[in-house]
Amino acid sequence: MSKFNFTPRAGFRTALTLGVGLSALAAAQIPANAQEATEEDSARTLQTVTITATKREQTLQDVPVAVSVVGDKVIEQAEIVDLNDLQSLVPSLRVSTNQSSANTTFSIRGFGNGSNNAGIEPSVGVFIDGVYRSRSAAQIGDLPNIERVEVLRGPQSTLFGKNASAGVISIVTKKPQFEQAGSVEATVGNYSQFRLAGDITGPITDKVAYSLSANYNKRDGYADDLNTGTDLNDRDRWGVRGELLIEASDALSFRVIGDYDQIDEICCVAGNLVNGPTGAAVMALGGMLDAENPFSYNVYNNFDSTNEIENSGLSVQADYKMGFADLTSITAYRTSSLASNQDSDFTSADLLGINANETDIDTFSQELRLTSNGDGAIDWMVGAYYFDESVDIANQIGYGSDIRSYIDILSSGLLSGLEPVVFGVAPGTFFQDGQGMVETFGQDNTAFSLFGTVDYHLTDRLTATVGLNYTQDNKDAFGNVTVTDTFSAIDLDPLAPYISQATLGGLLIGAGVNPTDMAAVGAFATAYPSVFAAMQTAAAGATEDLQDLQFFPQFLNFPNAVEGGSTNDTDTTYTLRLAYDLTDNINVYGSYATGFKASSWNLSRDSRPTPADYALLTTGGLLLPNLSTGTRFAGPEEAKVFEIGLKGAWSNFAVNVALFDQTIDGFQQNVFTGTGFALANAGEQSTQGVEIDATWSPIENLTLGFAGTFMDPVYDSFPNSSAGDISGQKPYGIADTSTSVSAAYDFTLHGMDAFVRGDWQYDGSSEYFDEPVNRALYPETREYSLFNMSAGVTTANDISVTVWGRNIFNEEYITVAFPSVAQSGSISGYPNQPATYGVTVRKRF
Repeated sequence: MSKFNFTPRAGFRTALTLGVGLSALAAAQIPANAQEATEEDSARTLQTVTITATKREQTLQDVPVAVSVVGDKVIEQAEIVDLNDLQSLVPSLRVSTNQSSANTTFSIRGFGNGSNNAGIEPSVGVFIDGVYRSRSAAQIGDLPNIERVEVLRGPQSTLFGKNASAGVISIVTKKPQFEQAGSVEATVGNYSQFRLAGDITGPITDKVAYSLSANYNKRDGYADDLNTGTDLNDRDRWGVRGELLIEASDALSFRVIGDYDQIDEICCVAGNLVNGPTGAAVMALGGMLDAENPFSYNVYNNFDSTNEIENSGLSVQADYKMGFADLTSITAYRTSSLASNQDSDFTSADLLGINANETDIDTFSQELRLTSNGDGAIDWMVGAYYFDESVDIANQIGYGSDIRSYIDILSSGLLSGLEPVVFGVAPGTFFQDGQGMVETFGQDNTAFSLFGTVDYHLTDRLTATVGLNYTQDNKDAFGNVTVTDTFSAIDLDPLAPYISQATLGGLLIGAGVNPTDMAAVGAFATAYPSVFAAMQTAAAGATEDLQDLQFFPQFLNFPNAVEGGSTNDTDTTYTLRLAYDLTDNINVYGSYATGFKASSWNLSRDSRPTPADYALLTTGGLLLPNLSTGTRFAGPEEAKVFEIGLKGAWSNFAVNVALFDQTIDGFQQNVFTGTGFALANAGEQSTQGVEIDATWSPIENLTLGFAGTFMDPVYDSFPNSSAGDISGQKPYGIADTSTSVSAAYDFTLHGMDAFVRGDWQYDGSSEYFDEPVNRALYPETREYSLFNMSAGVTTANDISVTVWGRNIFNEEYITVAFPSVAQSGSISGYPNQPATYGVTVRKRF
């Protein structure tokens, strides 16, 4: 059914009223002379912002797209170091980091995925100087010499291609200059933080300019491992970047960029939220955990986690002015390597001895576009994009030295008694140190897009836009896994009668009764009927209890005789938009756009054949013991959004409002289940909402800002989730209300330029789980308020000193919660970063 005619849900009506009311108030409250003022005859307090969100240089207020822009001045004053910091200023953007530095997810309007599996590309595309960064490992480093960051909200596939179904983050850096300039800065802060950055730019010849920049960021961790003595969640990263700008002629220029960055950190701290029945078993082994006290930031691991990331890249952008149009070419080659290992049971008991991953990603991309530059009634753009990427993964997960004792405690010694009696092996054969899985996965991905837009200026004030994008995406994937966990390879169902009989016999022996003496057994049952009934119940459920301990079931390698390893997706996305200038200061627009994300392969040990393929595997005799069904890949995401917006700008006030109704069919969801990840397509997930972004300068030098996202997300249809049918349920991790309020005041202090700035970020209540069982175990919700402050002065010789603090009131909340690994009934979670503060000294020249 078309989404053009929709009935707003109850939670959306309040936001709708607020958005429309603020828009009307904005137009009504601005004095008439301010509305009539132009930039030429009235001094502007607010600076005009130029962006390239539509791949054409325009001012922010003229672009009929929902976009947030953060400029270099705000980034510097607010001490924004990376994209994680950026979310404090853009409420539609949320960033979450899971078990390692590389497992970071970006979401816009509640839509986002891509962590924990290199086969899953993000729904939010990240571009730096027009070059796509395909995985979060290549996106999380400290920001380079920034000019601005643009966050485009909603599907952007028409111009940005296959992996922009939820939105785009576009980072624009400063070009080399033909005048000598540079800066150097140093920061010291709590947790022994030391950050150093510098850049220099200038001419080589009258046609060639260069720039060089480098950054170094080191900080102690804010969490303590009381077993290994190491601090966790530290910072240890650095990067270098070099550029050449070649102005070959008035018509032809080249921009060459090379970069390299490295991260080597111990991350991430996971605290215990719910200490289930397995906690006693951990303690009985001599292991430790700080039970249900995540904000102590004290943990117990038996080895330190590692996160080593290397990124490098080279890109060449060529721009040629052809008179009637401008031709742009962007060619890029990037590499990203990740090596990690983690004590994933998050206790000092040696349950898991290794959980290691090595991932190498090589990416080549080529974009060509031709953009008109005439003054006629029609503006147009046509382009093509090619993408070629290889992904190679090597994983290993294995038991630790305490696993057998742990299993014996959980099974009350049952397994030791069953090994010789039922399985015919010596006691202690199963759950040996080092048993587990050795895995290799890979993927080759090629994609090709053709795109174009036409802006037809029907009148001086009315413009109609049509955009089209055709994308073809091909993926070839494989998975080869060797399982050495011998117990998980046993099909226990045929052995169930023997297991029950042996279990009951063992319980009777423990009670001093000979199980082969029927008279003695009968006498015991008569004398202690409730005890004997409990023994029978335990014996009857013994097989199921043992199946719960088969953590590493058999894996059927793919491709195979039944299952292929390829997906071939094609899609045509489009944008339809009308934009109208109500006055010289106010414009409105209405648009309908679609988005596309290609199929994502489950390149992990949790990849399983579909039920249909399982049936064919059965017929073909290819089944392995305990092979279960699931997914090999998640099909494409199809996004659509209907949006109405208003943008107004005056000398001292600007407001942007967007009302949206956004839906993603087949949203690719990857959920941790306690021993692995379940990848599935949600039938349909949608959200209706309103976004408001307002800036006001009531007096000279004072700037107030408000940005808010108010929405009503829901799974319209998700019958096949890992938790069953959760259709009609609000998705976990998405707040109805997210806001950011800021105030900045510039003034003069003893002849020096000075400023003070503060911002408040609020995120409303959201659940931690979709699954009812986990919600019942941990019914808490996430809601937080973060306050950041900064103040600084700049001397006449361009030396500036800034004092800053983030989360200054030390707000505490859990960012992500998940079932504890191999610890049924327990919940773990990642606590947020505590208060940080420091001083930055900067010198420009």
